[in-house]
Amino acid sequence: MTTYDDRASLTDLTTTVERVRRSVEGVIEGKPEVVRLSLTVLLAEGHLLIEDVPGVGKTMLAKALARSIDCSVRRIQFTPDLLPSDITGVSIFDQQRRDFEFKPGAIFAQIVIGDEINRASPKTQSALLESMEERQVTIDGHTYELPDPFMVVATQNPVEMEGTYPLPEAQRDRFMARVSIGYPSAEAELQMLDVHGGVSPLDDLQPVAHAHDIVKLIEAVRTVHVAEAVRRYAVQLVGATRSHPDLRLGASPRATLHLLRAAKASAALSGRDYCLPDDVQALAAAVLAHRLLPTAQAQLNRRTAEQVVLEILQQTPVPTASGGAAVPAPQHEPGTGYGGRQQPGARRL
Repeated sequence: MTTYDDRASLTDLTTTVERVRRSVEGVIEGKPEVVRLSLTVLLAEGHLLIEDVPGVGKTMLAKALARSIDCSVRRIQFTPDLLPSDITGVSIFDQQRRDFEFKPGAIFAQIVIGDEINRASPKTQSALLESMEERQVTIDGHTYELPDPFMVVATQNPVEMEGTYPLPEAQRDRFMARVSIGYPSAEAELQMLDVHGGVSPLDDLQPVAHAHDIVKLIEAVRTVHVAEAVRRYAVQLVGATRSHPDLRLGASPRATLHLLRAAKASAALSGRDYCLPDDVQALAAAVLAHRLLPTAQAQLNRRTAEQVVLEILQQTPVPTASGGAAVPAPQHEPGTGYGGRQQPGARRL
């Protein structure tokens, strides 16, 4: 349960995040739900995978988020010849000191932008596994802690296959959420021509929050209350993916943890110190879909993992605030991801 000081922190959270949101939306036109999901992942201590076709602003979103926060930022351009030591660092022998000296790699930053992550070989991709999960790097038997906060924002192109290496399941499972930006509306694209036609909006982007502010906000998110019924609801949703006939690989226990953390961050962004089933529903597709592997028959029927998650949401009863019997979940339209229509929640569980 939160204290008075925690509630004050949540008030500060909404103010600070609003500044960051406005800053990022000044660069990414007409995609408020994508920006909100990015901030949700940041406050939930997760990592974000941006997957979409070329030219829709994947790298621009990652850079805008990084520049809006006064923290250390590194960008890694993943290529087939990139080595694991380029990411983690390497120990070099110092002739004067007659000893090895560790040279940190690009992963030693608070926000790491991994551009076209699927262009690197599996060996190089595996260099991120320890850092993304344990927030540390082990080189030559020595463990080095990564800075706080720490977030990896990676991009990849799902339609270009030549010269790419699909992310292994263990790598995808470490990303808290996957988001697709999609094409802008005609109005947003027209506004983009006016704003971006002369100079890049990133040139004038200034930090509106400090890294230590984000650390405090993350601590405030941890205090968000989650009722037993909401926790059971999250477990039921994830468990349903493991027995669904259209899936040959369901979501892991890590997915359940990520779903709950993201739901707590979403509640805090809404100014609440408690979690609702709505928060879990809104994030289910973004958190679970990229971890699931459809069966061959489902792929032949053109059934996507997102469609399976929406079906599970419709079939899984939603807990009620009164403590009575659960009610069926509301109907979700295909394509309504994070920020889409949800069941309105009026009472705390």
